[in-house]
Amino acid sequence: MSISERKKEINARRKRRETLRKMKSELPKADAAKKAVWAAKLRKMTPGAEMLIKEWGLE
Repeated sequence: MSISERKKEINARRKRRETLRKMKSELPKADAAKKAVWAAKLRKMTPGAEMLIKEWGLE
């Protein structure tokens, strides 16, 4: 049996949250090039990316 659509959404949200948590913890030691890469990844990953980019000071 395949996984329900709701379960897919929940799993994706958890994975996204975990990835964001990891990025934020590594933020203080990231250089400018890494921050630019992260900003691009955030734009692809989440709809609220611009808000996060502004809060985290990525650009």
